[in-house]
Amino acid sequence: MKTKVLFISLILFLFTSIFSVSPEFADAKAKTPSFKRHRGHMHGHYVRVEKNVKLYVEDVGKGKPVVFIHGWPVNYKMYEYQENILPSKGIRFIGIDLRGYGKSDHPWDGYTYDRMADDIKEVIDQLKLEDVTLAGFSMGGAVSIRYMARHGGHKVSKLMLFGAAAPVFTKRNDFPYGTPKKEVDALIMSTYQDRPKTIEDFGKTFFYQQHSPAFHQWFNQLGIDANPHATIKGLEALRDEDLRADLPKINVPTLILHGANDKVCTFPLAIEMHKGIKNSKLVRFEKSGHGLFYDEKDKFNQEILNFVQ
Repeated sequence: MKTKVLFISLILFLFTSIFSVSPEFADAKAKTPSFKRHRGHMHGHYVRVEKNVKLYVEDVGKGKPVVFIHGWPVNYKMYEYQENILPSKGIRFIGIDLRGYGKSDHPWDGYTYDRMADDIKEVIDQLKLEDVTLAGFSMGGAVSIRYMARHGGHKVSKLMLFGAAAPVFTKRNDFPYGTPKKEVDALIMSTYQDRPKTIEDFGKTFFYQQHSPAFHQWFNQLGIDANPHATIKGLEALRDEDLRADLPKINVPTLILHGANDKVCTFPLAIEMHKGIKNSKLVRFEKSGHGLFYDEKDKFNQEILNFVQ
């Protein structure tokens, strides 16, 4: 009987030793990205950027890493027509869902450009990326600029800005370009009242070319999928942030792609960015609105390939 009891006790001890997790190990595990495999390559990560906040990161292909930051109020899926092409051309496509958008967590706080830039740094560090090309669209372009200034271009060797909401999205007494603040305030109030209609109306200003109803429905759904609170906080950041002092701090080759018919971030913003960022190149997309990534997607993809490679 004693032998049997000892044997059972030993089994229980081994079982608990194997499956119990110390607090230190649990914390380390939470900081480690989780991986899925897709055709032999890493496909998805959840990266913890601060306590109780994880971001979803799409990660496809092998080669030179390009980190794509989406705009307001969509998510990394806006780059579908880049993700489908670029990995076959030697580019590692890394698309981050910013906090509050897409598959990422949506905390109550942290929707400033500073915090979102810090989130990007966490992703780059935890994925151990080197020689990164950072690419941001619209609000994502603004956050990318803040990253370069705030973190000294940490691990980034090239920068791409697509229809970026910079250097200032809204007009100021000393800055005559951009959107009047009262229009952003009206957009915020509309979001409180009828968010789906607000997203639909905003989508109507996005593209210059005619696209299918199915495409517009899909694109609008990306905005609907955002957390409502994050949607509003993103608008507040666009209204209030100012990146003019950040531009001279960018010290890497920079490609600025901007639609000539952009109604969201008008073309004079691109000219101001080009003036303020040394070693920058501005490419005008004559047949594009704000959504140049789809209005002229073949040209858009080729410009990326030429610049990164």
